[in-house]
Amino acid sequence: QVQLVESGGGLVQAGDSLRLSCAASGRTFANYTVGWFRQAPGKERESVAAISRSGTNTYYADSVKGRFTISRDNAKTTVFLQMNSVKPEDTAVYYCAAVFSPFAATVRRGLSDYNYWGQGTQVTVSS
Repeated sequence: QVQLVESGGGLVQAGDSLRLSCAASGRTFANYTVGWFRQAPGKERESVAAISRSGTNTYYADSVKGRFTISRDNAKTTVFLQMNSVKPEDTAVYYCAAVFSPFAATVRRGLSDYNYWGQGTQVTVSS
């Protein structure tokens, strides 16, 4: 089992920056691929970013590419999502998710690829 706890959400203005954290406990975190997802009211949950076990490979949705950065600190068992130049359309509940990966370079994008989920943290961007 892996337990994930997100933090860092809040109310910000368009153009501001925000850093989300996903703290993991349980199994050896360095063996897990991690992704960030978000769900806006009335919309389906969507992939935002993902990072491989080793941290060398990443994925970003087109909507956040160039503005968001995913990173991980395996020693601190934490994954971060740095959100810069946020927009009102970034408003959503943000979730982190993890899945065991036998390969260090694998990045997974799909919701169904992940089997451990956090409870989410709300991000609201005002215009």
